[in-house]
Amino acid sequence: MPTTKAARLPAALTALAVLALLSACGGGPDSGTPAAPSTVAAQPQVRKADPAVDVLPGMPPVLDPHDVYSADRPGRLSPVVKDFPTRIYVPNTNSDTVSVIDPKTYRVTETIKVGRQPQHVVPSWDLKTLWVNNDLGNSLTPIDPRTGRAGQPVAVHDPYNLYFTPDGKYAIVMASADRQLVFRDAHTMKTVKTVPVSCYGVNHADFSMDGRYFIVSCEFSGELLKVDTAQMRVLRQEKLPFHGAMPQDVKVSPDGKLFYIADMMADGLWILDGDHFTKPAFLATGKGAHGLYVSRDSRQMYVSNRGEGTISVFDFTQNRLTAKWRLPGGGSPDMGGVSADGKILWLSGRYNSEVYAIDTATGTELARIGVGSGPHGLAVYPQPGRYSLGHTGIFR
Repeated sequence: MPTTKAARLPAALTALAVLALLSACGGGPDSGTPAAPSTVAAQPQVRKADPAVDVLPGMPPVLDPHDVYSADRPGRLSPVVKDFPTRIYVPNTNSDTVSVIDPKTYRVTETIKVGRQPQHVVPSWDLKTLWVNNDLGNSLTPIDPRTGRAGQPVAVHDPYNLYFTPDGKYAIVMASADRQLVFRDAHTMKTVKTVPVSCYGVNHADFSMDGRYFIVSCEFSGELLKVDTAQMRVLRQEKLPFHGAMPQDVKVSPDGKLFYIADMMADGLWILDGDHFTKPAFLATGKGAHGLYVSRDSRQMYVSNRGEGTISVFDFTQNRLTAKWRLPGGGSPDMGGVSADGKILWLSGRYNSEVYAIDTATGTELARIGVGSGPHGLAVYPQPGRYSLGHTGIFR
């Protein structure tokens, strides 16, 4: 993905985007609720159906209807994974390997040879398998997280990224080059339905609280998709209001009302009302905003700004940025995850052949570990949660 310098989002556009979201939610200048360009709009009061009743059929409902991440508390490991050794799995896109790090020693303990250009390491819905997405190798390499052994690759075309429907039935391959969303059997990976898309570069996604739809970012055309999970069809498609937009990671807010989309060229976050799919607001975070990771208490979200070697901290309860952590000596923080106890944020250093371990209480860099070339979507495993929705670990 390119790293050319992005033009700054004009202040007028930021203000208009914020006002548009406020207006859609009943706020704005006439309501006595001013919005400054440096802050996001007040969260919309969208009426949500009771997730325990109206969820996608077959989906285990969230534990707390007010917090989508309520199953992800520190140490709350599923019986399926509780005896798995804790490791950091790092796909090296240029080396065609996965580096395995022991977080206790901060050392690489093993290097696994996989297919060509591994992009992400993805936990399966049932938590039993880690799938390495060999994008140009057109295959998925399974890793048994109990033993750390790699299995026989499964033929899957253009697997840039991988997600799972909340009911556990299907894997969704983000076939970026093929311009497709490919729904496959979650266990055999046999194709069930192929959904062509007209945007370019489908790559990241996250699901609504009820699991009935998901939002997809299209990196190379600067667009967003809203997709019906059960019907496997695109409902809406909109272009982001910024020339040269390159949306990346997607995360839903704890209350399920908003989606946050990192944009590495606009240098910040788009804030979208997923239910209504109206014009998003914008929040500047830093150059090359890329990965989004929620804290174990659901209070904060960590934003990796790959182009400037920083991590921004967004507080959901205060609805604003509260800190920016700078990696000493710089770096290129990309994708990763939070440790099971919530104390360490692990991020790959995409252009520096390294991995960063960052203290979530202070933002201090705890370790910088050399790995292969082009480290990308690393997975911290195991993590708390009952099932996985894919990517580097979206757990419910």
